[in-house]
Amino acid sequence: MGEATILRERLMGEGLDPGAWSNGPGDRYDTHDHTYDKVIVVTAGTITFGLGEGPAALAVGDRLELPARTHHDASVGPDGVVCLEAHLPAGTFASVTRREAGSW
Repeated sequence: MGEATILRERLMGEGLDPGAWSNGPGDRYDTHDHTYDKVIVVTAGTITFGLGEGPAALAVGDRLELPARTHHDASVGPDGVVCLEAHLPAGTFASVTRREAGSW
């Protein structure tokens, strides 16, 4: 069983319904926010999120929990990135939380 499948099953075990997305090397997202909370887990490559409290660099297996209305940008690493993402109702998370691979 591949790493992406294991990570997807872990999220589904939490009752989440993750979708996948990807970007190429060096792609960027300008500063924005969302009306919902979300969980992002990297399944391949790297991505760095710019947050008010500083950058959050994510690699395979790392997880980021973003509360609604958290302003953030993102920069994809040199090998591109593939992520799983699940949306939750606003207010599910009290603060931004980065969890390293194997810690969640």
